[in-house]
Amino acid sequence: MRRQTATCGANPAGSSRALRLDPLSLPVRFDAHDPRADGYTRQIELHRERVVLRRAVRGMRMAINVRVSDFTGVALRGNDEAQTLVLVHRDPSLSVPLLVSADGDELTEAWAIWSELFALPQLDEGARKPAPRRRRANAIRARRPKFLMRRRTAMTRELPLHQGEREIIARN
Repeated sequence: MRRQTATCGANPAGSSRALRLDPLSLPVRFDAHDPRADGYTRQIELHRERVVLRRAVRGMRMAINVRVSDFTGVALRGNDEAQTLVLVHRDPSLSVPLLVSADGDELTEAWAIWSELFALPQLDEGARKPAPRRRRANAIRARRPKFLMRRRTAMTRELPLHQGEREIIARN
């Protein structure tokens, strides 16, 4: 039985190294940790233009093909003990780990190489602040209410004039 780690999935038999992919030897295929998949692992194929994620969920096998341009960037995540270099996607379940290391120089060098290779920005997730709350009330204040949009305005409609018991319609 193989060991599993929380950051990179199943290590090859006899290997005590953490995940380290070489950006110059693409395409590469490796296993990574996936909490939603059967067996908690997924298989990742990493190419220069695309990423293929293969996993099984409740017995149903699937392959997800994602273009590299659909990823938002390359980010550095983690704490001081072990940091992870990740290819970040808007959907967190599609993000791909690239390198796990505690050496800061190795991480910054690999961060620049992966970012340049995929032509994606380097994301500094430690310095991110939440976006300010948008106030939408001002954007739609001058608009007519929705139920009034269906009604015609008074100028376009012919108005009846009442005279006693009979109704006379004004015509132009």
